Amino acid sequence: MPDFAYIARDGKGERVTGSLAAASQRDAVNILSERSLFPLEVTTAKAVKHFSLGRPVKGQVIALVYAQLAALLRSGVPLLRALDVLRNQAAKPILKEVLGDIRERVEEGEALADGMSRHTVVFSEMAVNMVRAGGEGGFLEEALERVAIFSEQQEDLKSRTIGALAYPVFLAVVGTLVIGGLIVFIVPQFDTMFDRLRAMGQLPVVTDWLLAFSAMLRRWGLYFILGLAVVLFVVRARLQTEAGKRIRDLIKIRLPLFGVVFRNFAVARFCRVLGTLLRNGVPILASLDISRDAAGNRILSEAVANAAENITAGETLATPLAASGHFPDTVVEMITVAEESNTLDSVLVDIADGLEKRTSRALDLAVRLLEPILLLVMAAVVLFVVVALLIPVIRMSSTFG
Repeated sequence: MPDFAYIARDGKGERVTGSLAAASQRDAVNILSERSLFPLEVTTAKAVKHFSLGRPVKGQVIALVYAQLAALLRSGVPLLRALDVLRNQAAKPILKEVLGDIRERVEEGEALADGMSRHTVVFSEMAVNMVRAGGEGGFLEEALERVAIFSEQQEDLKSRTIGALAYPVFLAVVGTLVIGGLIVFIVPQFDTMFDRLRAMGQLPVVTDWLLAFSAMLRRWGLYFILGLAVVLFVVRARLQTEAGKRIRDLIKIRLPLFGVVFRNFAVARFCRVLGTLLRNGVPILASLDISRDAAGNRILSEAVANAAENITAGETLATPLAASGHFPDTVVEMITVAEESNTLDSVLVDIADGLEKRTSRALDLAVRLLEPILLLVMAAVVLFVVVALLIPVIRMSSTFG
């Protein structure tokens, strides 16, 4: 529902301002009348956007908010009071503002998930769907705890991945700068030295290619960098569209070496969320609708959506997942056995645990392989440059000696 900002007067004639959610402006006026407020002005509220270079609130902080909210609710603290406590404890102004807005909306009768869904820069779509399912199914505290655990796991995985890739990225950047400087500034110094060999037709082809490439970089290098920046900007803007996001997700799961890692982590997220929802009594169709967004990959989400349609037609879950080709064979086989034994909820969580462990080991191995590969590539390029310059030097010494 849209938001409406209002200016009204209460029974004492004092001016009151605020905002509320309503289906239409007329409904907003009726809601104010029911609150014994005389509306003076009711207008559509403008959405508040938070501008930030990255995420406005770190994932660890959001995970702590989920865990604290679950603990407060489990201790018997009312939801409004719990939101007040979290808002007062929030250190970041943006988080304090977001929690205050959610508290006001919950007080006006909105569900907690609806209030969270208005702040997608802070709360993920998966978290909102889990909280909505928990609120509707009567297991809000457990849903918040699960979201907190899941968020912490994702942040730990992200931190380990960034830490593991730090050294290979450093090697790639430094190696590119060194090789680029060598080709742009050092190689041209040999050009005039090899003029006599070129005139005699004895200049090696590889040396001629290297000198031509160096001259091209010196002349067009700046334009190339500017063009690359423009291309990256256009590609980034393209990836913000729905079609672009789908292409990005498809590329992620088809990347050599890392594609399997991205796919397995997405499958593990889907299995964990689906198993948790089924364990708490959420119907399978509703669970599939929520858990497909938890995968974080549109290609897998489409496969799960097709599976939901087949389940409506009376088929099993494993068959359409296997037909999509995006789910590992072992996962499909375990789901098949679990459906036959009616233990799908527990087996899905076990699948997620095992898949995350195996994929973490595969990620560590891939990163270890990436380091020597980068070293070999840089060594090969440097060797090519040295050989291309050394061969004509040797030839000159033997020819003019």
